[in-house]
Formats: sequence, C-alpha cells, structure tokens
Amino acid sequence: MTALFDEQYPNIAWWVQEGRIEIGRDEYGDSFIRVIDEGGVIWESEEAYETVAKALANAEAAIKSWADEQGL
Repeated sequence: MTALFDEQYPNIAWWVQEGRIEIGRDEYGDSFIRVIDEGGVIWESEEAYETVAKALANAEAAIKSWADEQGL
C-alpha cells in the first residue's frame, strides 16, 4: 500500500522525509492540512474539502510548487 501512496503523491512522500504535514483541525487555525518545515508553515489548505483525496491533491500541488520555487 505504501508504494501506491508514494506513486500517487510523490511530493507528499518526499516532504514527510524532510518536513511535517499536519492533517485535521486544531485550535490554532482553520485549515485542514498544514505543510511545515523548520521555518514554519509553508502552506495551509482550505478549511474543508469534499474528500480527503482532494485535500491531499491540493497539498501535493502546493509542495511541488514550493519545491520548484526553491529549486529543489
């Protein structure tokens, strides 16, 4: 099952080796997913999604965009 996730979300799979991803709501914000590195939050999702798959797809795209901007 891990290989399938890694294939579908390669940037998320890469990111969790380097940073952190939080999924779910908490008392600190309104986002559903937060992508975090040692400097802080690099991306926050919308508050709600129809499916977790849509939320993960947005996180995947955001991580790729950030990595491209950083030249990674």
